[in-house]
Amino acid sequence: MNHFNRLLQFAGWPVITGILIAVVLLQYQQLERLSDDPLPQIPATPATTQNLPFSEAIRKAAPSVVSIVASTLNVESIEQATDDSAILRLGERASLGSGVIVSEHGFILTNLHVVDSLFDAFDTIVTLNDGRSIPGTVVGWDEETDLAILHVNMDDLTPIDFGNERNMQVGDVVFAIGYPRNIGQSVSQGIISSLSRIHNPGANSPVLQTDAAINPGNSGGALIDRNGNLVGINSSIFSESGNFEGIGFATPVSTATRVIEQLIAEAIESKPGYLGVITGEVLNEETSMLFFGVPDIKGMLVENVIHGGPAERAGVKPGDVITRVEDTPVVNEENIILEIQNNRPGDQILIQVYRNGRTITLPTILGFGQAIVFEP
Repeated sequence: MNHFNRLLQFAGWPVITGILIAVVLLQYQQLERLSDDPLPQIPATPATTQNLPFSEAIRKAAPSVVSIVASTLNVESIEQATDDSAILRLGERASLGSGVIVSEHGFILTNLHVVDSLFDAFDTIVTLNDGRSIPGTVVGWDEETDLAILHVNMDDLTPIDFGNERNMQVGDVVFAIGYPRNIGQSVSQGIISSLSRIHNPGANSPVLQTDAAINPGNSGGALIDRNGNLVGINSSIFSESGNFEGIGFATPVSTATRVIEQLIAEAIESKPGYLGVITGEVLNEETSMLFFGVPDIKGMLVENVIHGGPAERAGVKPGDVITRVEDTPVVNEENIILEIQNNRPGDQILIQVYRNGRTITLPTILGFGQAIVFEP
């Protein structure tokens, strides 16, 4: 028995060694087969959003770009009248430009030089891509960046989508959308020529340079990327001849965004609410009986409603009598105007009016403008 065990032990070592060699060879073959299979490729950067076709990018942004016609006054000549006085002769002209809708609440961004005038008494007319026109009110501006904010009292606006010029590179395709020379909305194509050009001496903010055609009337319009997103506000051209020479400049959207937020906040904080009605006398018993056949209609008669204004949008009509604003009954012109102006643009208030024998309450969102009262 002991002899058999010693024989088994002697014969087992070669068997065990063979098994171990076979296992090693099998693992080696498996590793060799694995090395022939390609490893999964991990992208170095996340996949970027696919660019839209040119026509689709333009169609997306076009409703947000508007035409602006502003009346401006300029000093054409100065005549000496006496030793200590002079006569200024002023000339009026129309300033053509473009703007970009940046908020569904009626805020439009443009260049300051488009709407800058000697007096604020002249109209600025905003025309949308769909043909609607309405007066606009300049509510804020920044001289350093040559940007200004207008406000229009209008519904169904299409704000532009904001891009980021920091994601762009020299050579990327861009489009300039605006209203050159008052011929209607027009689009030109180009590339980004520089991302950090200093255009004006002493300027702190760099501008985008592009070879997309920017002609008179394009100022304040949109420079968009291939996805239809705003990357700049077209501002000026560099030209010794006065004609287009392929060197245009735009304020980067990152700069514009900062200015927009500041100007809108300051405008809302500093300006009173505006209703948009032209009013006549406050009714007494005699005039109430004269107009309506009853002596107890107390309020302010609406002579006219400003087109596109907050009152018109709320449903106020000529011939209505404003009897109450919020909880304040109408006593005279001053008390009701004060009640409205104690609110800010964008606030919603309740206007109570008398119409056709009944009282109606109209929720009204106030806007920007100047209150007008006609004295009896």
